[in-house]
Amino acid sequence: MAEIIVTTREGQHLTLAAKPGLSVMEIIRDGGVDELLALCGGCCSCATCHVYVDADFAAATGQPGADEADLLDSSDHRTPASRLSCQIAFTAALDGLKVTIAPED
Repeated sequence: MAEIIVTTREGQHLTLAAKPGLSVMEIIRDGGVDELLALCGGCCSCATCHVYVDADFAAATGQPGADEADLLDSSDHRTPASRLSCQIAFTAALDGLKVTIAPED
């Protein structure tokens, strides 16, 4: 099975089973990582699923869309690696994806 590697805010590395067709947010949430709040449930209407995508996967995950970019602009912790995990659809090409949960705003 495919997997993603998540680094928590405390620096713990977790390897989570990942199923194509789910969003990265759903995989992290279903993997029991409660610090990723995902308050809107994946509707791209908050920024509580903010992650940093590892540079090796930046091209594969793409750039934020306009709505996502607007929400990321509201974060004090936005970087060029910032994405909302609800907006990254997991595919087999993302097997091994590494993300770090951004600090909470």
